[in-house]
Parts: sequence; structure tokens; C-alpha cells
Amino acid sequence: MADGLRWTKLWLKLPQFHRDLLGTFTEIWQTYGDTSCFRGLWTSYLFIHPREVEYVLQTNSKNFRKGRNFDIIRHTTGNGIFTSEGDFWLRQRRLMQPVFHRQKISIFAKIITDTTAEMLDRWQIFAERKQRFDIVAEFMRLTLSIIGKSLLNRDLGGEAGAVRDSFEVVREYTMRRLILPVTIPKNFPLPLNRRLQKALSKFDNLVYELIDERRENPEKYQDLLTMLIKVEDADTGEKMSDLQLRDEIATLIGAGHETTTQALGWTFYLLGNHPEIEKRLRSETEKTLNGRVPTFDDLPNLEYASMCFKEAMRIYPPVWMLNRTAVNEDEIGGFYVPAKTDILLLTYLTHRHPEFWENAEEFAPERFTAENSEKRPKFAYYPFGGGPRVCLGNSFAMMEAQLIIAMIFQKFKVKLAPEHKVEPEVSLTLRPKNGIMVFLEEV
Repeated sequence: MADGLRWTKLWLKLPQFHRDLLGTFTEIWQTYGDTSCFRGLWTSYLFIHPREVEYVLQTNSKNFRKGRNFDIIRHTTGNGIFTSEGDFWLRQRRLMQPVFHRQKISIFAKIITDTTAEMLDRWQIFAERKQRFDIVAEFMRLTLSIIGKSLLNRDLGGEAGAVRDSFEVVREYTMRRLILPVTIPKNFPLPLNRRLQKALSKFDNLVYELIDERRENPEKYQDLLTMLIKVEDADTGEKMSDLQLRDEIATLIGAGHETTTQALGWTFYLLGNHPEIEKRLRSETEKTLNGRVPTFDDLPNLEYASMCFKEAMRIYPPVWMLNRTAVNEDEIGGFYVPAKTDILLLTYLTHRHPEFWENAEEFAPERFTAENSEKRPKFAYYPFGGGPRVCLGNSFAMMEAQLIIAMIFQKFKVKLAPEHKVEPEVSLTLRPKNGIMVFLEEV
């Protein structure tokens, strides 16, 4: 590519972007290669190759702050670890990282299996009635319950359905802000702004109440919020303020249920279209568990469940794009990048790069054997981001997915409703448009 995609061509493609964002990005990639440049009122670079992705996310990550998208998200979730920058982010990362160590989160495996068992009891009625239902909606309720119980010792998927509704308002508001050409203050009296303020007020009241409870009686609770209240800066002895705890909780709830929900939905969609893979996965579950409830110690033996989940996140990565902004001028892949340039990293396309993924549209969990994974560059696959800002909750998400998948396979066969069309929809995450309708058969 000599000079990238000129602004005039980009302008002509705007209606096409509106109709089919992923398809248009794919067409640009196939036309211009692994690097494209959009020029005009602003300058943006699109990088697809793992080499450039690694440079932005890891090698020279200090020169690339989170971009405009994250500034908008900060309006609702606050200045949590997902959106903060610089020294403040580094301090928060150091404080929170030990809390999410694999062995620390192992204590939450029983919450995951107990909550999944409750869902499966509810599914029994669906099976008996041969009733169709949206499995994505069920996973949304499940993962919100799990993160609520783990983080706050509160079931946010059931009794506190208002929290679920609040985060849907936040998602709608954020998407609207992302596509608007002008910035409208969130306190401007528009209907969506009013709904947002009401949703955030409900959420804040709940969270601050729970923080107060734990500060008054910290020994009574064993949840992630209590762990976060107790952590302190090794150099200063300083602990997190109530506001910072609120922002981190909002971040963990938002990221902790939305992405896992969509990844699980896509996993069962792909398994439903590949009965031979489903058969192998069921065999692993039966052999490993022999009818008992899985535990944290079973995870190494539920390897194929992990491989299926990883492959689903390759084909349909919930975080389908990452956005960064260059702090200072730089050079990426031989291209001069001025300061303040927007950088787009499309996970969705990198995960389909033919140099690293043969027959990329095919669902093939064997790509994620240890041997096959070792052959690929690290950033050919990055569903949880990468570098210093890799997702803190990735181990929790993998544990959660393996346990949920195994428990479902113990009890049911999940069949796709044949007349229901499933296609990806670009939002803050990559969602199945109109959900995924299924019905159940008992094993």
C-alpha cells in the first residue's frame, strides 16, 4: 500500500460503514492490506498484522493511550482500571492484580457452579415443555448473578434486575455517543440522558451501601469488594477511596458479565452447528466428571472445553476492536504516525489473518492445542487485549466458561432453532443480533 485509503474514498464509504461495519473493514483490509490510513478532518490508522498490534499494545505501549471510545466510556463507568491512564492506572493495576491471581479467584469456583446449577434447574422446565428460548439472555442473567455474588455477595441477575437494566441503558448511551458527530453533555435533558442519570443513581446507591457495610464489618464478607477494600499501596499504605471502589466495581461488573455472556453465546452457536465437535466435548465432560459437579481442580482436564471457548472468541471476539491514540509521533510498520493520531486494532480481522489462521472461518478448536498455539505469534490472538493492559479478569472468565460449559453438557443437548437467523451485530461488544434461539434435549 503506497499511501493508504484517502479521505475522499472513506467519505464515499460512510453509508457502507453504516450498513455493514465489519464487512466494510474486511473489504478495506482485502483491498489495502494490513495497514490502512484514513485522512481528512482527522487521521486514523488501521493495523491488522500481529507485528504492529504487538508494537502498539506492548513494545511501545507507553506512547499509546486509550482512545476516544474510552473517554466516552469514562463518562459512565468512571475512572476505573479499564479507562484510567498514566501513574493513576499503574497504581490501580498494582493494587488490584494480586486480587485476581489464579489461586485467589479459585475460591469463586463454587459460586459459579452453584449459580449455574440454579440456571439448569430453571432450564428443566424449558426442556420438559420443549420451549424455545434465547440462550444469550440466559447467559446474561447467569454471568451477572455470578459477578454480583463474587464481587458484592449480591445476586445482580435475579433480585436486583434493575442493575442489569442500568447497564443496558449505559450501553445504549455509550453507543449513541460513539456515533454522534457532536458531543452532547450527559446532563442535557434528553430522554436517554435522563434514563442514564436515573440508572447511574440507582447503581451508585446500591454500591455505596455495600461499601459502607463492608467498612463497618470487613470480617463478615468474603467477596472481591472486601478484598479491594483491604488492599493498600505498598509504598504509601494508602487504600482506595469510596469513589475509586465505585468506579472499579462499575468496571468489573460491566466488563465481567457482558463479554463472557457474548462469548458463551457464540460458543453454543458454533457447537450447535458442529455436532462432531459437540460429541467430543461431551465425551471429555463425561470422562472427567462422571456425573459429579466440576471443581476448580478439574479445569486442567476440561481442556477441550477451554479450546472450544477460545476458538469461539477467535471467530467472534466480544471485544472486536481496540482503539488507541498516539501521545507522541511514532513509526509503526514503516509508517509515520503523527502525535494525536487514532489507532484502530481490529481483533476481528487479526483473528482471521490467513498467514496465521488457515480456513479462518472454520470452527476448529484444535487450533488451541498447546503445540499449535506455540507456533503462532502472541498477538495473532488477543481476545483479552495484551501487553501491560491485558484484561485482569481473563483467568476468571476462562474458569467461568469451562465450568459452565461442562455443567450444561452434563445435563442437556442444546439445539439451535433452525428458522432463527443468527448474525453478528457490532455494539460495544460483538453480539448475536436478535439473540440465539435454542431448545433443549435431556442427555
